[in-house]
Amino acid sequence: MSQFTQQVILGLLLGGIYVAVALGFSLVWGILNIVNLAHGALVIVGSYITWDLFTRWHIDPFLSLPIDALVLFVIGYALQRGVINRVIRAPLLFTFLLTFGINLIIVSLLLLIFTPDFRSVTPSYSGNGLHLGSVTIPYIRFGGLVVAFLLAGAMWTILNRTRIGAAILAVGADRDAAQLVGIDLRHMYALTFGIGAAFAGVAGGIISTFQSITPTAGDPYTLQAFAVVILGGLGRVSATVLGGLTFGLIEILGQSGPGPGYANAIAFVVLVIVLVVRPRGLLGRLA
Repeated sequence: MSQFTQQVILGLLLGGIYVAVALGFSLVWGILNIVNLAHGALVIVGSYITWDLFTRWHIDPFLSLPIDALVLFVIGYALQRGVINRVIRAPLLFTFLLTFGINLIIVSLLLLIFTPDFRSVTPSYSGNGLHLGSVTIPYIRFGGLVVAFLLAGAMWTILNRTRIGAAILAVGADRDAAQLVGIDLRHMYALTFGIGAAFAGVAGGIISTFQSITPTAGDPYTLQAFAVVILGGLGRVSATVLGGLTFGLIEILGQSGPGPGYANAIAFVVLVIVLVVRPRGLLGRLA
């Protein structure tokens, strides 16, 4: 029983990371109808910012998260305003290919700047955890879960309690009608993409604390963010949270069955089953 409890805790902690990664991806997809293939690369940019601040000035990785968010917001805003906005109304395939190209450019730049070497952030509390009997809760993973819930709360508040959020939702519901009532579409597009990139940067900062990073390490996170959004349902913050926690839990529990090599396969098989039973995801998509 204690081993099962430990597995459940680890699954929820891993799910928190998936929530943090998927929130920005879900926002951009839901509002702009863009499946952002550069999302994982933006996550890794956030990881490198945290690593650089920790290496140069010994800034605690969790204290560097606001800097990650700010830098990635600027990058995301500029990318959307200067590049992606030019094809924003094009068919999905065009934005799909464009974001794939942006992903390749970002990865190439990271390779030039940081080389392919593995980098890691190791604060003094790495490897430590809270012991509750035979169950251990790693401090870093728990901190990541807390940050993920804070991000989810922040996104929900922005979308449901602010004028900017109301404008973003209006753009997602009907772009032409939003423009008719005076909403600046180009600014809202860029703002939405910037917020999504900022959340990706925070997720990257968390990831750097427990995983070695390289410029090419972001692609799996794009795939996992996609799976989380599909699993939970597009259009709700709560759906992303549920999808992320469920995906992490399935993946960890899958390791205790056939073995670690089958964890991702099991998680994606469950995803397919859920889609067959509930095509709109666990919580469904908002119209």
